[in-house]
Amino acid sequence: MRQMQRHPSKIPPASSRGFTLLELLLAFVVFALSFATVLEILSGSMRNTVRARHHTEAALTAQSVMDQVGLEIPLAAGINAAGQAGDYNWSVRIYDYADTGENPHSVQLSELTGIKLLQIDLDVSWGEPPRGQSSQFGTIRAVLANRE
Repeated sequence: MRQMQRHPSKIPPASSRGFTLLELLLAFVVFALSFATVLEILSGSMRNTVRARHHTEAALTAQSVMDQVGLEIPLAAGINAAGQAGDYNWSVRIYDYADTGENPHSVQLSELTGIKLLQIDLDVSWGEPPRGQSSQFGTIRAVLANRE
């Protein structure tokens, strides 16, 4: 059998010495660019989450205000009301429903049955200018024509 010779004082060949400074710098640059990309993706995700939260809370505020119409807010044409719920400002406007052509028989049917249709428009806004945002909501309510 052949014996292996050991040379403890010998310097290992150049290929097994480790990384050069240039290789380490290049690896650091690649890592930094990858990390920056991941941070940008995460920050975009956080912005979208905050935006979705605001729109969800605005919709919940709108639901709450619409539930107040007819109870705390009078359900009658010509009513304008405004208020605040937390960080959200709202304003509601109630007026007689005007046929928009989508359902041409709705006004005729309401007249025949003695029901009056009221359009309710609600605007919910939040944030400070110039970055303030708002969402608009609308519905139609039916009331007895002789109720007013």
